[in-house]
Amino acid sequence: MFSFGFGALLVLVILLVWAFKILREYERGVVFNLGRYWAVKGPGWFILIPVVQQMVKMDLRTVVLDVPPQDVISRDNVSVKVNAVVYFRVVDPQKAVIQVADFLNATSQLAQTTLRAVLGKHELDEMLAEREKLNIDIQKTLDAQTEAWGIKVSNVEIKDVDLNETMVRAIARQAEAERERRAKIIHAEGELQASEKLLQAAQMLAKQPEAMQLRYLQTLSNIAGDKTSTIVFPVPMDLIAPMLEAMRKRNP
Repeated sequence: MFSFGFGALLVLVILLVWAFKILREYERGVVFNLGRYWAVKGPGWFILIPVVQQMVKMDLRTVVLDVPPQDVISRDNVSVKVNAVVYFRVVDPQKAVIQVADFLNATSQLAQTTLRAVLGKHELDEMLAEREKLNIDIQKTLDAQTEAWGIKVSNVEIKDVDLNETMVRAIARQAEAERERRAKIIHAEGELQASEKLLQAAQMLAKQPEAMQLRYLQTLSNIAGDKTSTIVFPVPMDLIAPMLEAMRKRNP
């Protein structure tokens, strides 16, 4: 009789220990009562009725999911390999348990297909230059689809966009041609501005003959400063005409 009572007490203690549950701050327990959803428990401690109730533990911390490289064909028919990283967490433990069998694997597969679908709508230049915008587009698209599973996608970051050697050389040639084009445009704009300034100077000198004579004398002065060579410089008649006229007046 004593042994039977001791055995029953031991079984009761074991059941109580089994029924006593403690969940951490970042954990939640989805409790089912005879197979039906009953409540979400935690954090802290609570009693779970053995056999009658079962619990599925969920972690609410942010999960960092590495998306493997995906073959993507851009809108301009360029084949690239793109990988990314996805940050998400469970915000509704009930949906994460009931609506999807394996939310981690489901989110991973969905992230891969979404990455290919979104990037396939853009050209290669956009993938390389507008990465921040593409990150937001992928995050919004992925978050809208995982909402039914109780998953919140907080951020998506495209890590690498890998091109084959042929495409890398083609992009390098394109960049070099673009630099040459800009250099020619800058040179042409400089020539245009210089010609406009020369035209303005010529028009101003034509209105003032005295200024033209002063400019002519200044040029002679600059040339005379160079004693390394002999320069024959023609003198225009309109410059010496006043001097000849003055001499004729003195010697009629």
